[in-house]
Amino acid sequence: MAAGALAVSTSAIFLDLSGSTPGTATFYRCLLAVPFLFPLAVRERRREGPPARAQLGYAVLAGGFFAADALWWTQAIGEVGAGLSTVLVNAQVVLVPLLALAIDREPLSRRFLLTLPVMVVGIVLTGGVLESGGTGSDPVAGTIHALLAAAAYSGFLFLLRRGGGDGRIVQNYLVVIAAAALAAVCVGRWWGSLHLALGWSQLGWLVLIAVGGQVTGWLLVAISTPDLPSEVGAALLLLTPVGALVLGALVLGELPSVLQLTGCGLILVSAYVASLRGRRVDRDPSSQTSERGQRV
Repeated sequence: MAAGALAVSTSAIFLDLSGSTPGTATFYRCLLAVPFLFPLAVRERRREGPPARAQLGYAVLAGGFFAADALWWTQAIGEVGAGLSTVLVNAQVVLVPLLALAIDREPLSRRFLLTLPVMVVGIVLTGGVLESGGTGSDPVAGTIHALLAAAAYSGFLFLLRRGGGDGRIVQNYLVVIAAAALAAVCVGRWWGSLHLALGWSQLGWLVLIAVGGQVTGWLLVAISTPDLPSEVGAALLLLTPVGALVLGALVLGELPSVLQLTGCGLILVSAYVASLRGRRVDRDPSSQTSERGQRV
């Protein structure tokens, strides 16, 4: 899960280098991932059989949420600033466990509740909000778009976790990516942010996003998230902004401040502490509810 979160963090750097619009980046990062995922899905289908119809439904809906998250978050960066948009979208660390509690009756551990304030402080410091605040062109619209992105991101993570419950993870994830690409085409054209004609340099960066973020990163997350309590998965995904900050310093020369490094340290410590709760090993959806009810 941690490796997947760090691989996902490369997407922000490559997206910045590509100069792509939200619709263009969302569409191509998903479309270009399909050729890499398809042979893995075929191999899994031969071994495990096709996924259930309900799981495919979760995957289609998750793809729509992923496209919405990518479009709204990229839009929010210019409107409210990269720091505050990162802080707001990572409200998933609260929203995903609350969704699991409300829908799956998965209890929250005392350890998670105690470390949650530390995580929030770490996110705020890492985003650099206390140093620069919102520097975008439209803070009100940017805040709304970032919160919408956080809700969509949380829905995507919750459904991605549910979709892997039957063990047909790669097939379900392929459907997620295909649905996200289709949603990006439809919404991106209406939004006016979809450009299908690309230069070779821009295409090259988008290929790296597809391989690093969509295939390697999110597939690792999809594989590991069914085996983890929702609160642990949400906490470990906070490694994404930490990885993006480090890569920004190494690749783009964006040196972090002392407060940002302090925030990274708080996130790392709190994510480690939250992950000590343990892992869920039963992937049978019919038994997950009873097992979660017995876990302390």
